[in-house]
Amino acid sequence: MTPVQIAGLVVLGIVAIFVISAIARSIVVVRQTKAYLVERLGRYSRTLDAGLHLLVPFLDRVRAQVDLKEQVYPTPPQSVITSDNLVVDIDSVIYLQVTDARAAVYEIANYWIGVEQLTATTLRNIVGTMDLEQALTGRDHINGHLRGVLDEATGKWGIRVNRVEIKAIEPPVSIKDSMEKQMRAERDRRAAILTAEGVKQSAILMAEGEKQSAILMAEGDAQSKILRAEGEARAILQVFDAIHEGDADSKLLAYQYLQMLPEIAKTDSNKIWFVPTEFTGALKAVAAGFGGAEEPEPLNRDPERAKRRTPLTNVLTDPRVALEEARRMAESVSADAESAGSASGATFDPNVSKGQQPG
Repeated sequence: MTPVQIAGLVVLGIVAIFVISAIARSIVVVRQTKAYLVERLGRYSRTLDAGLHLLVPFLDRVRAQVDLKEQVYPTPPQSVITSDNLVVDIDSVIYLQVTDARAAVYEIANYWIGVEQLTATTLRNIVGTMDLEQALTGRDHINGHLRGVLDEATGKWGIRVNRVEIKAIEPPVSIKDSMEKQMRAERDRRAAILTAEGVKQSAILMAEGEKQSAILMAEGDAQSKILRAEGEARAILQVFDAIHEGDADSKLLAYQYLQMLPEIAKTDSNKIWFVPTEFTGALKAVAAGFGGAEEPEPLNRDPERAKRRTPLTNVLTDPRVALEEARRMAESVSADAESAGSASGATFDPNVSKGQQPG
């Protein structure tokens, strides 16, 4: 192969490589949510959307690639002076989206820097008219006003500001300490008020409970006393009626007292005995047997029983005879009591205690 042929082959290869590279550069694939700006001979030609596109080799070129998604841009802390001459640091977050790729590239050199500087100046203007308390509690007002100013200013740049959020407002350290002390004092005051209210309500409820309890106890005590008095009255009436129906005299009552004397003498604590007059009257017969005195006639003595009774008119000089006479009189008293009980239709048991025997 001659040198001329070799040179021709080299030139042909170079041309092929140039043609292939030109064709490769003329084919452009645009991804979703992207926009390509094409310039022809240094002048804006068109905007390429997502898809496959062909460019004119050596005439068209891609000027810029613009992202059409919503973007989050945190601004650095801005030192702002409030109306009460306090310096606060404000951090903000901006949510924006490019709506016109051509304007975002050709209307401003760098829209990120423009948004940042515009945010700083707008924050100074807004917060400068507010005091610290209003700035801390008026975040919604600051967000809305700042978004309106930014959206209006960035509209010609092909940018839409969707949201503006104040991330943090940091007052000076001394102001923070004062605010914490104020908040602590306010919480202590509220805690003291709540505690006092709780104690007050508790005392009221306790007083109401004690009042209701005392009322119920008094009503129960009154009812109990009324029922007890009614029961005692009925018992007294029944005993009184039983005594009068049985026609009991002093001898029967003396016999009942004789039955109760052993019960009284059972315990050692009984040092004093109360002897009723009916019992002493019944014992006068025994005394009359030893001393020769005649037994006095009771006021309520039954005339029929007096006829059947043998008076003690003889003086008993022998103690044994007097004792026999006393035993006979006791047996006579018991017989009279039994006959009196049978005559009234009631039975008499000498072994029954006083509390169970009628009269």
